[in-house]
Amino acid sequence: MSLIQDLFQLDGKVAIVTGGGRGLGRQIALAYADAGAKVVICSRKVENCEVTAKEIEKIGGEVLALPCDVKEPDQVQNVVGQTIEKFGKIDILVNNSGASWGAPVLEMPLDAWYKVMNVNVTGTFLMSQAVGKYMVEQESGKIINLSSIAGLRGVDPRVMDAVGYNASKGAIITMTKDLAAKWGPYNVHVNCIAPGFIPTKMSKGVLEKGGGVVSELTPLRRLGKEEEIQGIALFLASQASSYITGETISIDGGMSAT
Repeated sequence: MSLIQDLFQLDGKVAIVTGGGRGLGRQIALAYADAGAKVVICSRKVENCEVTAKEIEKIGGEVLALPCDVKEPDQVQNVVGQTIEKFGKIDILVNNSGASWGAPVLEMPLDAWYKVMNVNVTGTFLMSQAVGKYMVEQESGKIINLSSIAGLRGVDPRVMDAVGYNASKGAIITMTKDLAAKWGPYNVHVNCIAPGFIPTKMSKGVLEKGGGVVSELTPLRRLGKEEEIQGIALFLASQASSYITGETISIDGGMSAT
């Protein structure tokens, strides 16, 4: 095996990807399976995961598709338990499940605020807590949280008016740093990816409204592509990132640099 293959291969690893049935989660799950990992994909709509699971099986990967509402502790524990039962361990967790709600700050419904916070922040915490227990005990693991460049700073309302989403993504960045500080001594790496504006089902409405402004504000002068998440997700899950923890890496065409 070459040096590059050794650095980036995931042979024998077991990964859980929440929200793995579509969008960025699907792309990450496919990349991990192609790199040799056994993949568990879960989401509230398990039907989407089952479709992605068939894609993974076609390339010879081992996969398990499960239902999971990440804000429900019993469902989180079920995914962790079934993963351990089938594959015996957990090496990688990708907290990708997310929700958003667009509304001006002065009109933001409280129940919508709670929904976004519960899925994005509480869901990330619950999954990290449940999986982290096993990773700390085995003294190894990679946790990768999905934030957003919207969590790094304020967002022009011409582009996106979603204060709950932005606040939740900022919380995920801080949670990433804190978990990295707490679990580093156990060789558990916790890092974060902050995607820019990439066309997905969730971002469709935002980009229909402000896609032109986004492209103008992006040094590369274009939107991202779903598959452009795969490289960084593989890097953070692999041996190639063995001395990186607590970091947030933006995948945004340079928008956060301006």
